Amino acid sequence: MVVVMTREIKSELIEKAIAQFQTEGNVKSYGRYGNGHINDTFAVVFKEDVKEKRYILQRINHSIFKDPEKLMFNITQVTSFLKEEVKKLGGDEFREVVTVISTRNGNSFYSDSEGSFWRMYLFIEDASCFEQVDKPEDFYQSAVAFGRFQKLLSAFDASGLYEVIPDFHNTPLRYERFLQVVKEDKCNRAKEVKDEIEFFIKRKEDMECCKNYLDEGKLPLRVTHNDTKLNNVMIDNKTGKGLCVIDLDTVMPGLSLFDFGDSIRFGANTAAEDEKDLSKVSLDLDLFEQYVKGYLTGCEGSLTDTEISMLPHGAKTMTLECGMRFLTDYLEGDVYFRIHREEHNLDRCHTQMALVLDMEQKWNEMNEIVAKYR
Repeated sequence: MVVVMTREIKSELIEKAIAQFQTEGNVKSYGRYGNGHINDTFAVVFKEDVKEKRYILQRINHSIFKDPEKLMFNITQVTSFLKEEVKKLGGDEFREVVTVISTRNGNSFYSDSEGSFWRMYLFIEDASCFEQVDKPEDFYQSAVAFGRFQKLLSAFDASGLYEVIPDFHNTPLRYERFLQVVKEDKCNRAKEVKDEIEFFIKRKEDMECCKNYLDEGKLPLRVTHNDTKLNNVMIDNKTGKGLCVIDLDTVMPGLSLFDFGDSIRFGANTAAEDEKDLSKVSLDLDLFEQYVKGYLTGCEGSLTDTEISMLPHGAKTMTLECGMRFLTDYLEGDVYFRIHREEHNLDRCHTQMALVLDMEQKWNEMNEIVAKYR
C-alpha cells in the first residue's frame, strides 16, 4: 500500500476508518486530496484484479458540525431523493449525484476510538472543480447546476431537514447580534469604525426583507445548499457541462435567494474578497447576467414569480450579511474568521460594502437582466 503523508492524523486511524466502509477490492493507496479547509479529505484507491476504483474519505470537522448524525441524515435524505429524480430523467445517478458509501453495519458514518467521525463517497471520475471564475462559461455552468439542484429538489419537504448550523442565514438575527457586539465593544474598536457601523444600520430594512417575506408566506422554504461557490460544482471534463453539486454539509432549509445571492457575491465580484484597493471592487454585470441565465435555465420554472423578481435582493442581502459578519468579528477581536494580517476582517468588510454600493448603483440594470430571463 502506498501512503501519502497526512499531517496530524495517524495512518492507523485512517486505515481503520477505510476498513469500515462497503468498498470493492483491496486498498492500493490513499493520500490527502483537494483544497478544503473544513474537513480532512483523502482519496482512496482500491484495486480488484486489474480494475481500480476511487473513493473520497473524509473526517468530519465536528467542532463546526457538532451533530454528525443530523448532518449525515440531511445528506442521505437529499441524495437519495436526488438519485430517484435523476433516474426518472434517464441520467447517471452515480455521476450526477453524490453517492454516500455505507459502513459495513449500514450506517452513513463511522465514529473512531478518538471520537472523530468519518464518511465515504464514491469518487466522481472525469470531472473537475475550479477555484476561480476564469471563463464565463464555467460560471454559467455552475449556475445551471445549482438551478437544477433546486429544480430536482422542488418537491422535497425542506421542513424535514435539520438546521445543521442554526440561523445560518437569519440575517435579522445576525443584525441584532451585530448591534449587541457594537454596544459591548469588548475590544474598544467601535470608535474607529463609526462609518462602517452606520453603513449597516442604514440598511437594516434591506437585511430584513427576505426573512420577512418568508415569515409572511410570500417566499417558499426550500432545500438550500448554502455554499454555492464555483468549486462546489463538478464540471464534466469532456462536455464542459455542470455535472454534480458537491459539498453538501450545509444543506438545510432556507431560501433559494440566498443560494443565488451568495454565488453572485463571490463569483461576480471583480476583486478578491479581501481586496484593499476598493477601486477594483464592482459587480460584473456580464457575469451577473450569465449566472441569472444559467440559474433560471437550471430551475426550469420551479421558482415562484416572487422568488425570481427578488433575485437581486438575494445578492444584496448576502453581501450585506457577509460584510456585517466580518465587521462583527473585527469588533469582537477576530475570533471567528481566520486572519492573516491586522485589520484583515475590516478589509473584508470594506470589500463587501463597496460591492453593495456598486449593486445599488446598478440596481436597475440588475432588475432588467432578471426580467429578461424570467
